[in-house]
Amino acid sequence: MAITLESARSIFPTTQFADAVPATMARFNQLSAEDQLALIWFAYTEMGKTITIAAPGAASMILAEGLLNKIRQMSAQEQTQVMFDLANRADTPICRAYAVFSPNIKLGFWYQLGQWMEERIVAPIPSDYQLSADASAVLETIRNLDAGQQITVLRSAVVDMGYDPAKVNELPRITEPVVAPKALSQRTKVQIEGVTNPTVLGYIDNMNANDFDGVIALFASEGALQPPFQRPIVGRDNVFRYLREECQNLKLMPERGIVEPAEDGYTQIKVTGKVQTPWFGAKVGMNMAWRFLLDPQGKIFFVAIDLLASPKELLNLMR
Repeated sequence: MAITLESARSIFPTTQFADAVPATMARFNQLSAEDQLALIWFAYTEMGKTITIAAPGAASMILAEGLLNKIRQMSAQEQTQVMFDLANRADTPICRAYAVFSPNIKLGFWYQLGQWMEERIVAPIPSDYQLSADASAVLETIRNLDAGQQITVLRSAVVDMGYDPAKVNELPRITEPVVAPKALSQRTKVQIEGVTNPTVLGYIDNMNANDFDGVIALFASEGALQPPFQRPIVGRDNVFRYLREECQNLKLMPERGIVEPAEDGYTQIKVTGKVQTPWFGAKVGMNMAWRFLLDPQGKIFFVAIDLLASPKELLNLMR
């Protein structure tokens, strides 16, 4: 049977994904806007004791500055309404402007709002606000996730707010400037126990160097990349756009892997390890797996990036 994208997605089917993340997000999305905002505030405040959120780069803040200053100049009642509108994904000028921000700019936007709420520049969540029983249950679930899963939930919560980006396709995306790739002399080569495949090693090395041209050169023309909990992104141009918008300054730290032959001359490779993001730094490493399917020419036909259910999954390389 010929290899297809759908069949590629099923390689290494026993991989234990962190299903708690999409399940938690589904429960979060059923909460009222008021509870969503309060839960984010409480969660960020509490998680901040153990997870340090890094200050966003200047580029992110400059790109969000106009919208933030508009909110800063509003009355407390208007500020609260804006946040409700964002949580409700309302069709307003501010929600439309927010919709075209890249994920990192959205994180910077909420980082600044959080700072201003602490300083009482922006209307804060009332100190005596009581979460509903459903919201309290979601918060307790977040508390019990590992750190990598916690930051994935909190990131998803704010990134998904605002007007539906799919409905504002006529507006250009607002993204951070692309960081120049590291010079060759500054790059380090990874070693992966059990894997010496040059395509996989090149993928990791180029990602760590912000060399997305080097990464995309490893893909087949209709190759696909599947981010955690998303549908595959198909085609070099689309994958390249995703990498530039969402994957700058990641630190991939693969540990071990397994290589197996597949049908029609393809090769499937699973690698496990950790990823650190610029937003949460060296203190939080997300437990990740990369499931590669390489075509007979050694190009990436498909790669899935999976957030793992537990640290124990880092050692689970059996099919």
